Amino acid sequence: MARKIAIVADPGIDGAFAVALALFAPELELVGLAATAGNVSADQATRNVHVLVEQLDPPRWPRLGAALPVEYERDATDLHGPDGLGGANFPCAQLHHPHPSDQLLRDLLRQYPRELTVVLLGPPTAFARALDRDPDLATAVERLVVVGGARHEPGDATAAAEFHFFCDPQAARQVLRCGAAITLLPLDVARKFVLSPADLLKLPPAGSNVGRFLRKVVPAAIAPTASLYGTEGVYLNDVVGVAAVALPGAFTTKPIFVDVETRGELTRGACVFDGRWACTAKPNVDLVTSVDVHAVRQYVQRALEEAAGTSP
Repeated sequence: MARKIAIVADPGIDGAFAVALALFAPELELVGLAATAGNVSADQATRNVHVLVEQLDPPRWPRLGAALPVEYERDATDLHGPDGLGGANFPCAQLHHPHPSDQLLRDLLRQYPRELTVVLLGPPTAFARALDRDPDLATAVERLVVVGGARHEPGDATAAAEFHFFCDPQAARQVLRCGAAITLLPLDVARKFVLSPADLLKLPPAGSNVGRFLRKVVPAAIAPTASLYGTEGVYLNDVVGVAAVALPGAFTTKPIFVDVETRGELTRGACVFDGRWACTAKPNVDLVTSVDVHAVRQYVQRALEEAAGTSP
């Protein structure tokens, strides 16, 4: 039986790849796709979730949520392009009155109590606002998978902070403290999955919806990734977040207490991990400490091939 999930995303290129995977993965049933600002503005994020389902046209469309009207100090258009999708400028017919993302999350968790896994692939603002609407949502979610934070390596927004948590550290702290069952996938692990230029040749053929979309969007991230990070290829952090739900056996976790620094000229958004033997704080997350990249790579390839087979 497929596992019901809802994704909160700020589509970007890796986020678009992750959503494409989730829309067709037989192990998953994507029932909700909620937009959030982050890589792009709130309006652009809302447009992008519509673009994704229109271009990929899965057998079953998820319910869509509009990004909350928030603005963060920075975005990631230098990596993902002005539209977040490599400047592809896909046409789009948007819903006129989509529910805001926090309301969509609340509605879905009330519809599927203890059945729904929520995957946060962007700043955690929308889920924090959903908790403001209804604090009991922390016990209604089956599991919360959070792609965010950094443990053993520098951040990608500042020297100390990962981008998602830097955007809204207060929301990150609220989510980590909410009492839900949380899997935290930090930058250290998420960045281990890199799509090389040679891997682009293995993407599904352009005759399928998913192949046509990915072949147009993903290559646009190669040059910016090399310029910004000195890496030849494309980081697929968000894909690792979806794989953590679909292929949990490929991930090793450790219960640990984690908090987020909400202030500080140099440390805002940084994570503080306390896994000492004598730590008095109760662990609040299952921290992903390692991933079998080969298994994830094989899974993604297999899932995309199946997706191409179901696309016209």
